[in-house]
Amino acid sequence: MTDARPDSTPPRQPAPTPGHRPGPPAAAPQWPRQPPPGAVGPGRGGGPQSWRGRHSGSLLTGVTALLLLAFVGVVGGAVLVSMPSARGRPVVFPTFGPPSGAPSPMSAAPSATSAAPPRASGPFDGTPAAGFPQGQAGIVLPAAKRTGPFTEKQVAAALAKVRKVLVTARLDRQFMTGDDPEPLVRQFARDARAGLRKAFASDTFAAYATRVAPGARLTADQPRVRGRISYRATKDDKGIRILAVTTNFVWSYAFRSTSTVPGDALVVVHDTVVWSVPHPDDVESSSTGLWIEDANAYAANVDCAAYDKGLLDLGTHGFDDPDGPDLDAVFDPAATLDLPDTC
Repeated sequence: MTDARPDSTPPRQPAPTPGHRPGPPAAAPQWPRQPPPGAVGPGRGGGPQSWRGRHSGSLLTGVTALLLLAFVGVVGGAVLVSMPSARGRPVVFPTFGPPSGAPSPMSAAPSATSAAPPRASGPFDGTPAAGFPQGQAGIVLPAAKRTGPFTEKQVAAALAKVRKVLVTARLDRQFMTGDDPEPLVRQFARDARAGLRKAFASDTFAAYATRVAPGARLTADQPRVRGRISYRATKDDKGIRILAVTTNFVWSYAFRSTSTVPGDALVVVHDTVVWSVPHPDDVESSSTGLWIEDANAYAANVDCAAYDKGLLDLGTHGFDDPDGPDLDAVFDPAATLDLPDTC
């Protein structure tokens, strides 16, 4: 299975768009920039190569150890964040919908366009998320098949790693409400972990992980989840063979609220993340495992002061705001991330 990208070039730095402030571009990476002592350098001999010099953070970005999230109008209820990669090709609000000719994943979802919506007895009632699977049941892996140089077993192992990371990053309540990133960090390649720890010390993790703001109170309901996963074999600009796994999910979280208006108790996050697993024959053992290639996310009905710190809390702008995004689009994994900002 492959994703819908038109070519196999890894994602690069987004081109500036109105209201979009991308992070600083990184210098063009060299391979490897500074190999660690004792590392086997690149060459025609086919020896393993270290990712430490080039991939100094969780994102494959060259010399930048930490990329800043690009926030669009961070001032109230819905906002796009992006953790772009830095190799020159624009990445503009990616979304990965169903294959051509397939029904939209939201085609069977209940409509929320009534002028007088019924009172919601549960937090998801009256919204498209009412028909979403609960928690981990919404993360369905595609069948593992031999892809390029990656065996079926290697593909299956990579997919399992990605699913485990998604469960921790977006669904594990202890992780989401705590302040220890290690349960997630240690699931990545050893050389990626230092950059991830720096990301969690700032706010740059929000494009791929959920942390709940202090004082915010989730209900006992499991988050509702809908999306899809695809993968493909590719190479980076130095010929390192990579299995790129693309995830595209909508995560709907229920917070404590006294409102009975449908959707008022929900914070919705739509993210697209490209996870990279280098071929073990092409890199040193410390670089084998999971990396983050690119990550973008949109959050709706969120408290923007909290989200400016990468944290989730319930916002004050409900989904009935006439200036807000279309309700169905917010909950649709096939929809663009380029939705109106209500902050």
